[in-house]
Amino acid sequence: MTTQNTAPQTTGKTTAGTPHSLVGIPPRTGRALATGGGVLTVVSTFLAWTWTSAFPGDLTVYGYPGGLQVLVLIGGALTTLFGLSSYGIKGLRWLTPASADSAIKLAALGTFATAWYTVIAISAQLGGLVNLEPGAWVAAIATLATLLGALSLPFALPETELTDPDDTGWEQFRHSTRAQWTVVKASFASGTATPARKLPAYAEILIIVAALALGLTVFTYGIGTEYDELFVGFLITAGFGFAAAAKAGLVGRISALTTKHRNVTMIGAFVAAAAFPFTQSDDQYATIGVYILIFATVALGLNIVVGLAGLLDLGYVAFLGVGAYTAAMVSGSPSSPFDIHLPFWASAILGAAVAMIFGVIIGAPTLRLRGDYLAIVTLGFGEIFRITVLNMDGTSGPDITNGSNGISSVPNLNILGYDFGQEHSFLGFTIGRFANYFLLMLLITLVVVVVFRRSSDSRIGRAWIAIREDETAALAMGINGFRVKLIAFALGAALAGLAGTVQAHVTYTVTPEQYQFAHVVPPNSAFLLAAVVLGGMGTISGPLVGAALLYLIPAKLQFLGDYQLFAFGLALVLLMRFRPEGLIPNRRRQLEFHEEAEAPTVLSKAGA
Repeated sequence: MTTQNTAPQTTGKTTAGTPHSLVGIPPRTGRALATGGGVLTVVSTFLAWTWTSAFPGDLTVYGYPGGLQVLVLIGGALTTLFGLSSYGIKGLRWLTPASADSAIKLAALGTFATAWYTVIAISAQLGGLVNLEPGAWVAAIATLATLLGALSLPFALPETELTDPDDTGWEQFRHSTRAQWTVVKASFASGTATPARKLPAYAEILIIVAALALGLTVFTYGIGTEYDELFVGFLITAGFGFAAAAKAGLVGRISALTTKHRNVTMIGAFVAAAAFPFTQSDDQYATIGVYILIFATVALGLNIVVGLAGLLDLGYVAFLGVGAYTAAMVSGSPSSPFDIHLPFWASAILGAAVAMIFGVIIGAPTLRLRGDYLAIVTLGFGEIFRITVLNMDGTSGPDITNGSNGISSVPNLNILGYDFGQEHSFLGFTIGRFANYFLLMLLITLVVVVVFRRSSDSRIGRAWIAIREDETAALAMGINGFRVKLIAFALGAALAGLAGTVQAHVTYTVTPEQYQFAHVVPPNSAFLLAAVVLGGMGTISGPLVGAALLYLIPAKLQFLGDYQLFAFGLALVLLMRFRPEGLIPNRRRQLEFHEEAEAPTVLSKAGA
């Protein structure tokens, strides 16, 4: 008797590389539809979208876009420009060195989302579609036509495995879903950018300046959004606009220029940031700006510990508290137990030094641990610090920190006769208290950036990276792992303490509740770690961008009420799922998550 075994029959693979589109419209027609729809979208923003000014932004005016119409106008203009570039029009081909079609799709999708969000918001707030004027209908139809035209543009069909006939229905469904998602991702994939034309150095610097000016404009607009609907529309437009520029290859071109001219980029970035207070008519948004800088500076210090050395620190906010309490006690506060009033430079050095000492004291016995064990110990240190300063009230312990009341009435800084608590005028511009502290904090951020950059490019920085990648191999190569990690821990603590010395004067009062592991309002240890991971570990700009987003978005999402943290957490989960390397990733880390990406010819010492 013979037995015949038959292997499960599979249907093989689909043909890869064949042109395909998501919508069954001829490509030529779709390209014309996307480009013409973008033009019609721009025209629609000059029409009235509603009959009453009850909806924020006053969308009742003909010939003058306002509020959300401006964002739709920007999206429509981007879609039109990318569409014209895809036709190879002379003077516009530089807009899409990598992929015009992917850029058109993302720009059209963002414009569609913003326009339809506006139409739905008008209908919901004012009580139905009857409140829409012709301009809103034109915008809705134009953006829908633009999106359909964009999705009809061809792309190379990816290679996907077909299902096995012996699979269960659930397995076939999962396999089919994965295959469809692979096709969707391929439809938005970009190609390899064409080689950039060699430009003179001054032209490259002018391009960097223009990019920084654009960044300042976008940030100023976002932080100054006056109502909730406008901020949501801004997030949609900015997110899809940046993604479209990245797929087009523009972001890569500018990144190459900034890498080539690193010193010019750093100086230009800080000049642009220093111009921010002068773009504001009052001190309202300078307040947010100074808190963002404090948060970002501490996150950059944590990036040394987590991003370069690979040490998971869950109690880092305690070092910020050490610096803040130290500065508050020696700056002449009536709540301080010490009758001392040191100048700012002395209190700043003292705050950083005390934080460094605490870093060494905590790190010396604990840095021989690794991974989760080190994280648990640092989390315990953060809570011990908060509980200790809470109990130093003269009842549960010595009267040093005034317990839950904290150190209050910390005086404003006065450096060389310049009172940071008063308004000052420069060249016709008036800057207030928070703008003064914004400029001071910007200077401290510059110091931290220089320290981070020089450290990461130094011999000790390469040792940190070696330990982060493989501590056992680093030890085998002769690196003193304990000493190197202790230096990272101490340096990170000192930078956090330096930021804390400014925070004490900005907030007037230093209390234990400001330095928890997790809280609704940053900075706290959880938000600091999230800023580093979200922005991109091991980079300079990553934590700065991550901290700005993590501070600004919760502040602007207060209209969600009890659902604020839910929406915020959901956004973080989605971002980590689809971009785990962060918004501005370290190049080596990006290759770890996306092995199919093309490796650069040269990596920097830090892997950037």
